[in-house]
Amino acid sequence: MTTKTLTLTDDLHRYLVAHGTPPDEIMQDLAEETRSVLPEQAGMQVAPEQAALLTFLTRLVGARQAVEVGTFTGLSSLAIARGLADGGRLTCLDISEEYTGIARRYWARAGVDDRIELRIGPAAESLRDLPHEPYLDLAFIDADKTGYPVYWAELVPRMRPGGLIAVDNVLRHGRVLAPRDEADRAIAAFNDEVVADVRVDVVMVPVADGLTLARVR
Repeated sequence: MTTKTLTLTDDLHRYLVAHGTPPDEIMQDLAEETRSVLPEQAGMQVAPEQAALLTFLTRLVGARQAVEVGTFTGLSSLAIARGLADGGRLTCLDISEEYTGIARRYWARAGVDDRIELRIGPAAESLRDLPHEPYLDLAFIDADKTGYPVYWAELVPRMRPGGLIAVDNVLRHGRVLAPRDEADRAIAAFNDEVVADVRVDVVMVPVADGLTLARVR
C-alpha cells in the first residue's frame, strides 16, 4: 500500500487551519500567553486543528460526561467543554497548580468554568476515585507518556458503549519506529496494547503528533 498522507509545510498547515473552524480570540490569546509565559513547555499545548477536532468529536458523540487526563494551560479542555451537551461536565486531571491557573482564567473568560471540575493530584489516583460504572462519553489522554497504560486501564471500563477515547502524541515525532528514550518506548508499547485490545475499535490519524481514536464496543 502506498501512503497518501502529505507532509505539511508551514504554509499548508496554515491553509488547513484556515479551512476548518478557526480558533476564536479567546483560544488565540490562550495559545499566545502559553507561548509567551511558558516557552519551553508550549509544545505540550494541542495544535489548533486538534482543538477544533476535539470540539467536533465531543459534539458528535453527544458527550455529557467527559474526562481529560493532562490539562496543561487549558486549550484542549476549553475545546471539549465548548462541545459538551447541555448540562455536560468535564473532569480535568492535572498535577500543576501553575499551569492550570492559566487554564482557570480562560475557562472563566469563555464562560465554561461552570462545566469543568479540576482535580489536582496524580491522575491514576484521581481516575480510581471516579465512579466504576460505564458512564463516560468521552476521554482525552495527553499527560506523562509512561502513565498512558494505567490511564487506559482505568478509563476503558468507565466508558459507555460507543464512548470515545482520544489519545495524543502516539507518534512521538516518528520516534515510535526507533525509540530513543523511556517515553518513546512507553508509547510504542502502549500503541501495541491498544490495537490488540478487543474492547475497542481503533484508528490512528496523523493529526499533529499522532492521535489515536478508540471507540468502545
